Amino acid sequence: MKKILGPIGIIGIILVLLGIMIIPSYNKFVTLEENVNQSYAQIDNQLQRRMDLIPNLVNTVKGFASHEKEVIADVSDARAKLAGAQGPENQAVANEELSGALSRLLVVVENYPDLKANENFSELMDELAGTENRIGVARKDYNEEVSKYNRQVKRFPGKIIASLFGYEEKEYFKADEAATEVPEVDFGDDSE
Repeated sequence: MKKILGPIGIIGIILVLLGIMIIPSYNKFVTLEENVNQSYAQIDNQLQRRMDLIPNLVNTVKGFASHEKEVIADVSDARAKLAGAQGPENQAVANEELSGALSRLLVVVENYPDLKANENFSELMDELAGTENRIGVARKDYNEEVSKYNRQVKRFPGKIIASLFGYEEKEYFKADEAATEVPEVDFGDDSE
């Protein structure tokens, strides 16, 4: 009987030691994943705020620049794409498309001094600028949390725990490739 209890006791001690090592690592993964999810939710909140501001901005511009239908339609279409985008990568691409459409809208606004002087338009632009800053901060915070999580997934012994419990790397919220290109500015050649 003692011969059986000895190996069972050793196996029991090994299992307890493994449990003591695995449980904190597992709990750390749970915490890190929740931090990533919370940060991603903040990006969603700010993108939603931005999407809520855009119809008011578009309607204000429509009142002053009704013949700029193409630019206004581009903003509306880009907003719809962002609303339907799923996941960080698709949202990042849709967000860049919306940013481009908004930039074109702001170029159009330059042609309408009465619109730029409009108090409602100014307030909307201030809110939109504040929201853009919040989106940038939320993206930075999200990417920092993803970085912490991914490091834990890749490091030993976290890699073993991650594979045991199905934790995989998360994707970063990346800017569109076009955002890294330097825009070409051409003021024309005055020498001709």
